[in-house]
Amino acid sequence: MPRTPDNLAMTRYYGFFHYWVIVIHQAFFRGEVAGTDNIPEHGPFLIAANHASHLDPPLVGGYVGRQMRFFARKTLWSNPVAAGWFDGLECIPVDRDSGDIGAIRRVLQALHENRAVVLFPEGTRSPDGKFQSPKAGVGLVACKTGVPVVPCRVYGSFEAFGRSNKIPNLGAPITLVFGQPIPASDYDVPGAGKERYQIASERIFERIAALPEPRFAVI
Repeated sequence: MPRTPDNLAMTRYYGFFHYWVIVIHQAFFRGEVAGTDNIPEHGPFLIAANHASHLDPPLVGGYVGRQMRFFARKTLWSNPVAAGWFDGLECIPVDRDSGDIGAIRRVLQALHENRAVVLFPEGTRSPDGKFQSPKAGVGLVACKTGVPVVPCRVYGSFEAFGRSNKIPNLGAPITLVFGQPIPASDYDVPGAGKERYQIASERIFERIAALPEPRFAVI
């Protein structure tokens, strides 16, 4: 499938699902969406968000007016139908049971091509809706490229469709807040040695945690 530069139109395939994600959110999980003006219109960047539900990746990407790239568990490609869907969305397969250097390289390459990527510092969904300790992966990618990182906090996704839910809790509101881009000078400490990437991830996650829920609820 030909790649589409982020500063041009989304592919039709991606655009189709991008449209329906917003429709589904507004119909079944309607909450506030704040700070979308903080999302860069051009150039490479990362979005880093907390993670408590399968709903987080599509909802975060759904409110970005550019074609994003996402991680997905490599085992999901074992199903031909799912594999075709993930490939159509240009998802990056990752082996979570080992240090997947190949996946990291694909993210770095995407950023070098002026694309944008959604990452989750916690690495996997929270089992109880509470924040987990961030892992060094996001810090590694950010420090290697020096791109701005847009923090995003997702409120309510655990209640809507957390790990304990077999089916989504329709009607549970999900709110998304995008913060101001974090420049490399704010998260990177080049002289920190082996702790450099972990420190960067922690600084980025602190910005995510600090994003306040919008004051006025949707009626």
